[in-house]
Amino acid sequence: MAEIKDPENTILIELKDGTVTIELLPDVAPKHAERMKELARSGAYDNVCFHRVIDGFMAQTGDVEHGDMEDGFNLRRAGTGGSDLPDLPAEFSKLPHDRGTLGAARSQNPNSANSQFFINFKDNHFLNGQYTVYGRVISGMEHVDAITRGEPPANPDRMISVKVAADA
Repeated sequence: MAEIKDPENTILIELKDGTVTIELLPDVAPKHAERMKELARSGAYDNVCFHRVIDGFMAQTGDVEHGDMEDGFNLRRAGTGGSDLPDLPAEFSKLPHDRGTLGAARSQNPNSANSQFFINFKDNHFLNGQYTVYGRVISGMEHVDAITRGEPPANPDRMISVKVAADA
């Protein structure tokens, strides 16, 4: 387990193989970090599937509207929804999309990020300056690497639970 320096800005995602610990970057993307904590604390991310997992690229999840595998799940629509909270403005930075970083998923509109996010499997620097980076995996990347691939996967993996470390 990673050493958690700031429990209020650390997210614990329970996957089938173990815990992924994510350090949020509120100094870089304060609105995105706050949104992730708000959705985690409300339980909105619990049981949400990884609906787009591309080998050598990234694993995307966080569609709290259509991706909850225990409530109103629709695999065909997973990836098209968000939360009932307003979309977030882009918080682009100089931070690169390196392996293990968390990026805000969005539509063509740079200010349309809401609840969905992706974790980079490798350095994806072609995304730099186009998607908000607001966290990084500090332990458990091997569990991210084990997520079932597909667009969407036939039998998608899910985030069993998502908690703020300060509350765990």
